[in-house]
Amino acid sequence: MLELEHGFRVVDVHVQLEPDETRRPDRNTGDSETIEREMHQAGVVRAVVFPGARQGSYLKANNAVARMSVERPFVAFARINGARDPNSGAGARLRNLTASREEHHTSPADIEQYAYDDRFVGFKLHPARDGLPDEEVLEQLADVGLPVLVHGGQSFPPAAIEEHLLAYEFPVVVEHFGGYPMNRRLVAGGIDLLDRWESCFLDTSYVRFRDPMERAIMEHPDRVCFGSGAPATHPDVAVMEILTLDVPEDSMRRVFSKNPSRVVPELGAGGE
Repeated sequence: MLELEHGFRVVDVHVQLEPDETRRPDRNTGDSETIEREMHQAGVVRAVVFPGARQGSYLKANNAVARMSVERPFVAFARINGARDPNSGAGARLRNLTASREEHHTSPADIEQYAYDDRFVGFKLHPARDGLPDEEVLEQLADVGLPVLVHGGQSFPPAAIEEHLLAYEFPVVVEHFGGYPMNRRLVAGGIDLLDRWESCFLDTSYVRFRDPMERAIMEHPDRVCFGSGAPATHPDVAVMEILTLDVPEDSMRRVFSKNPSRVVPELGAGGE
């Protein structure tokens, strides 16, 4: 794709990397060289990166992504998991009464270690795929205070994010406006979270709908962050979606750079 020409400094809160070449059968996970090249084409100068889904512990994958970030315009988030079922049904609630953390699950000590390892600047959580951390882990996340990027959609909707995460004192960035895959009702619910929780932010990846993005940016200009969803979506496409919105230029500047850099200071100009 041709390089985009725009006058904005753009940073990205949502890029998935796969450090193991044997696990890249499609474009849902990417290699560092391709991602860096596509970021350059789109004018994205820095991005949050995290590993793709896998079974068992994320320790090796997290460390590999951190190594891939060295001397590249990436900042690494550690992917975490848990033993609890994130579903809201009675069966899940019953299972959670007896659920216990196993060796491959993220522990409070893991959170502390990641938080004080300067290679990681936040956490990535996909409860529907990786399970929901227990209260001790969530309390440790609150203690360290780093941002948590949370998959939001039909498998873990805004109501679940509010119930399980937002009462804790750490910034929560809700992916896809809480509406993956392109569910308008859930997207509206994600925007409504911004009215109730100052610690909640939304990322723009895979949203696609103009009206709710414009509404969120106009009503909450300080809490919408650009996320491309690369490599499944080319950063060029994601940037263009914001550039074509009917919002003021200053609001675009907030979405592209100011808001993400406030949530993740390492995305700021000083981190380059």
